[in-house]
Amino acid sequence: MKKQGFGTTKDGKEALLYTLSNKNGMEISVTDYGAHLVSVLVPDKDGKKRDVVLGFDSVTGYETDGSHFGATIGRNGNRIAGAAFELHGKTYQLAKNENNNNLHSGPDGYDYRLWNVEEADDSAVTFVLMSPDGDQRFPGNFEVSVTYTLTDENAVEIHYEGSCDQDTVVNMTNHSYFNLAGHDAGSIENQTLVLKAEQFSPVIDSASIPTGEHAPVQGTPMDFTSEKAIGAEIEADFEQLKLTGGYDHNFILDKAVEGSIELMAVASCKESGITMEAFTDLPCVQFYAGNFIAPVTGKNGVFYDKRNGFCLESQYVPNAINQEGEEKPILEAGDTYDTTTVYKFIF
Repeated sequence: MKKQGFGTTKDGKEALLYTLSNKNGMEISVTDYGAHLVSVLVPDKDGKKRDVVLGFDSVTGYETDGSHFGATIGRNGNRIAGAAFELHGKTYQLAKNENNNNLHSGPDGYDYRLWNVEEADDSAVTFVLMSPDGDQRFPGNFEVSVTYTLTDENAVEIHYEGSCDQDTVVNMTNHSYFNLAGHDAGSIENQTLVLKAEQFSPVIDSASIPTGEHAPVQGTPMDFTSEKAIGAEIEADFEQLKLTGGYDHNFILDKAVEGSIELMAVASCKESGITMEAFTDLPCVQFYAGNFIAPVTGKNGVFYDKRNGFCLESQYVPNAINQEGEEKPILEAGDTYDTTTVYKFIF
């Protein structure tokens, strides 16, 4: 494990970068600022290493990043309608930071904070954060850890564990943008995807709050049950894609056993020869095709733009806390929040 400086935050604190490597030539780098996944270097079919996630060269880029490149999202990922929810008869009003809704817990997300490093060795780094009662206007003192592990099976394992002294909402995720041709390769539309999901969550309008329906993907451009290029139907004359400018939807995973870690997606790039398998124990995944990446200069001076990366964000159904019939992301006081997402690379 290598540890080095990653720049200074605007309030004068030093951020650090931790780099892990395995026996097969893979490397990942993570930072204590926002517990971001900064880079994932994977050998391509010719043995050349490609960095397959979008990001920045120092903490400065992450401090102003609105796209959440590589971010650990908390306390709640995705959207809460009207930026409010009710729990045990009490209404909690959150910050409105997107279309009158709350997105990724508002402007004071966990990805804009320095985390403490609890443990670090050659294969794993654990970041810890204490989120006090009322933080982001959520109830309860929530202590959470995020552990990144790089295995010799070429898997990046992300394990979240936490507890709270009050019942609260917790729905954490990783917001990495992948480009399997390399972060500097431009559009991801020719890369292929399989999603283990026969249903998705249609949205009401362009504010992207689900209707509550679990709609079949069959016969629609939302069908990724067999391998298909991401861009093959992204511009189709289909209302759901027009509302969100392309793919930015929740898919309900076909789980064999509820709560078990199972395959959720397979993405591939023929040009690089790199394939990524993604696994989670959560019920859903948000597939986002990077439709609204704000033009920005990223790592090594590379210019990032629309659809230069895609996200596979494991989660509960967006706005589930307000939606009847959905599994709710409620962590009860004294219980343990414990969930794992894995991105495994084949090269």
